[in-house]
Amino acid sequence: MRLERLNYNKIKIFLTLDDLTDRGLTKEDLWKDSFKVHQLFKDMMNEANQELGFEANGPIAVEVFSLQAQGMVVIVTKSQQDDDEDEFDEDYIEMQVKLDESKHVLYQFASFEDVIQLSHSLHRIGLLGGTVYHYEGQYFLSLDDFEDLSADTVISILAEYGSPTTLTIHRLKEYGKVIMQEDAVKTIQLHF
Repeated sequence: MRLERLNYNKIKIFLTLDDLTDRGLTKEDLWKDSFKVHQLFKDMMNEANQELGFEANGPIAVEVFSLQAQGMVVIVTKSQQDDDEDEFDEDYIEMQVKLDESKHVLYQFASFEDVIQLSHSLHRIGLLGGTVYHYEGQYFLSLDDFEDLSADTVISILAEYGSPTTLTIHRLKEYGKVIMQEDAVKTIQLHF
């Protein structure tokens, strides 16, 4: 579990699939209202309090984004309220949950050479698309459509050369630099 403060009343929590497995949960379990999910959320809020000083008291909004290969991104936002309206019990949290599933598979690479080697492997199985970004000294490959390929096959090849990232595709589009757009795998394979 990785935590990041986005601003004074908003944090981002990245849960890997291993984090969920360690707690006996699957991605599908997060959509259910169960004791394990409540315990996971309580653990996340305790860790956010300890690491970031983020106290989840009163009403909060929770957005859960499922990333196909990487796990889950949870955005927690405290709503503004006046101190004199503090009528909430300390153990009570009002949650508004918004669920979204991303079809993007986004992996991070330390060097462009890793992206080149990956492109050759992906090309061999018939995957030609993708977009390559550069952001904060790292390279990122975003894949949207696997056509007839299984997601598990593509993800296992990606994992050989890079690692899943906590960044969202929206952040890369806004702050990253596009190196190759659309048919990146095909273009890299042709030129390198």
